[in-house]
Amino acid sequence: MIFNGSVCCHHTLLFFFILFFLGVSELGWAFPGLDGFHYEYDKYRNISIGGGVKTRFKDISDLPQSQWSPSAKMNNWRIYVNGQLHKYIKFEFNTECASCALSADIQVLDGILKFEVSSAFNVWLGRMITPADRGELAGPFFQSIYEFERIAFYPSDFSTEHRIDGRFARDTGMNIWGSASPENRFTYIFGLFRGLALQDMGTSPLVAARVGYNFWNVEQNPGDYLSSTYYGTQGDILTVGSSFQYQVHGAGTAQSPTNFLGMDVDILLEKVLPSKSVFTFSGEYKYFAPGLTPTALADPTCFCTFEGNAYTASALYLFPEKVLIGQFQPYVRWTDNIPFNSSNRDEIEAGVNYVIDGHDARISLFYQYGDINTKGRVWVPGVSGPKVSAIGLGVQFQFR
Repeated sequence: MIFNGSVCCHHTLLFFFILFFLGVSELGWAFPGLDGFHYEYDKYRNISIGGGVKTRFKDISDLPQSQWSPSAKMNNWRIYVNGQLHKYIKFEFNTECASCALSADIQVLDGILKFEVSSAFNVWLGRMITPADRGELAGPFFQSIYEFERIAFYPSDFSTEHRIDGRFARDTGMNIWGSASPENRFTYIFGLFRGLALQDMGTSPLVAARVGYNFWNVEQNPGDYLSSTYYGTQGDILTVGSSFQYQVHGAGTAQSPTNFLGMDVDILLEKVLPSKSVFTFSGEYKYFAPGLTPTALADPTCFCTFEGNAYTASALYLFPEKVLIGQFQPYVRWTDNIPFNSSNRDEIEAGVNYVIDGHDARISLFYQYGDINTKGRVWVPGVSGPKVSAIGLGVQFQFR
């Protein structure tokens, strides 16, 4: 392993950040006011402000040179604003610092006007997350594993010249969502979004939808958001969901457009065992069929999204005993991306989470082996890269 001044600096900064994080966590329990700002004017008028930070240090091996390439990164830095204006009208405004390591590039993440009438029917308008698989609806802060973005993403995660509203699984449009059946076990989301707008092609909306069914306890989440684990706080969970997205001319180039179709199915099983430990299993399968042509694949301006099959599965075990201020949660994960037009990318990962306060305070140590780190997310012919090892340490906390 090679060390230099920059690497030592990254290690030192991360060390002090963790100490600061633990100190803030301790203060948070002593002074509940640190949980976030909440102001209630009356029963139907209120506002809350919070935030979240994810940062990590990662070393990736370079096998041909038998060296390591260390890096430190601020993954996410968000500000949350939520409020209510009327019995049936709410709003949400969130920001994301996309390139905080380089500059203060603060962007609008969500800007949503919410008409929430009942558990069965609600309408959200503005910039928001598009209906998709559980991994994308959970976002970076409500995942069971620190680096969740290993399986192929839907197009709304990418911003290009012709998809200016895309990024972070968001787009501009509307979602209709709700639940049905006597215990609200069946959930649905249906949305229309701007999607890709290729030159001289006109525009057709991106159509997206998701349905889910809760076989055991019904998951309690705000709106159409999901979590990849509840650390046993919601009891036994067994939920199966499926989603799809479709857009005419939703991929390719202006000269060679294609229609995007993506589908997935996912499962979350979380069981609280008699010992009060918690076992969590999740899995996803995605199938994307944009039908990209050789002409489009050879064009550097192509919006060449993933085309093929992708799989991921993870298993986690949360020990019931507290060690100092948190609980240990070891885990394993397997991911396999099999594109039709590019080389395969797979990875195995093992790690342990130190869970201090659920999704609001957690430290993660992990090891990865595969070629996702070297091949990236360019799904065109000719992409190559060796299988490498990577070791990472990630920290996240939120005030809500």
